[in-house]
Amino acid sequence: MQLVDTTLFFSPTSGGVKRYLTAKHAWLASHSTHRHSLLVPGSRTRLQPGDISTIAGPKLPFTFNYRLPLSPRTWTRMLFALEPDLIEVGDVFHPAWCAAHVARVRNIPLVAFCHSHLAQLLARRFGSGIERAIKRYMQHVYAQCDLVLAPSRLMCAYLARLGVAHATYQPLGVDTGIFSPLRRTLDLRRRLELPDDTRLLVYAGRFSEEKNLHVLRAAMVLLGKPYHLLLIGGGRSARPSHNVSMLPYRRDSIELAQWLASADALVHAGSSETFGLVIIEAMACGRPVIGVRAGAVPELVDEHVGELAEPGDAASMAQAIRRLYERDLDAVGATARARTLQRFTWSQVLQMQLASYAGVFGWSRGPSAVRPIMQADRYGAQS
Repeated sequence: MQLVDTTLFFSPTSGGVKRYLTAKHAWLASHSTHRHSLLVPGSRTRLQPGDISTIAGPKLPFTFNYRLPLSPRTWTRMLFALEPDLIEVGDVFHPAWCAAHVARVRNIPLVAFCHSHLAQLLARRFGSGIERAIKRYMQHVYAQCDLVLAPSRLMCAYLARLGVAHATYQPLGVDTGIFSPLRRTLDLRRRLELPDDTRLLVYAGRFSEEKNLHVLRAAMVLLGKPYHLLLIGGGRSARPSHNVSMLPYRRDSIELAQWLASADALVHAGSSETFGLVIIEAMACGRPVIGVRAGAVPELVDEHVGELAEPGDAASMAQAIRRLYERDLDAVGATARARTLQRFTWSQVLQMQLASYAGVFGWSRGPSAVRPIMQADRYGAQS
């Protein structure tokens, strides 16, 4: 069986969608009999069945090195060349329409993964008047699909309100071998030239408007010493204020895991998350999480694994941070780690995805689809 994933949301420094696709590619190669190919933007056009094929396109300014190939004909031609038996598309732009055409001609299933809350994001940037048109457009795109995957129950409910009746819950996962408490090896305070008693928090992700970094910075002003915030994801190293440091994006997953595991806790003020992959990565590292009561974050974070603040409220965020430090951070972090092992290993979530694929084919989940999984593999699977 040839499975093909295609999306515009893929670049050398992109975030959750890339980590999902590359983890899926590695897991399918190790644990299934299916062949898996990716078709994504790149610096040159290159067809590599069973691997990562790319379509050349110009870089988009002010983005995380995203490229925009503008030739639907090339996209369609390369999808045909990959000879898919199922296509999963990760956006609602022209790759989705190319994939729909190929799926119709080949008479194969088309699956969509709703990774982002597009209507809400565009409404923030261009005004609420565009939101209704985007919702109608999304309805039209998803009507072409046999199945729509949503990473949170929040997004399942949202899609149902749009009239997408064939949406199903599909969480993302985490490599619990890479993202592990064993990565707690860095002396961050010394590296950042901070006192030993510093209460060190970390944020990792895009420095974009919807992440509400201004809330985190305002909370740090309210907290003052000994609290310090490390922001990972900017283009440079800097110390914009006495208790905030910045570091560039960590492209290597092991390096990111080291930084997450070596801080006291993750803080995340984003209020429009459709999942929150970095949240479960921090939890897998045995670190508590401070998030907000908005988006899909409350599906991942509760009083057992961290604290929640009110969205857009710096004072509430500061209070949540103070509350966390009144608790046993390591005990809370251990509970967070246990939850990821129970619910969010790649083996668990990708077997769940193959079951959803089986539904659109009418497969049985026999041994030809998934190889037996040994206990405690490198993805943290439990048999």
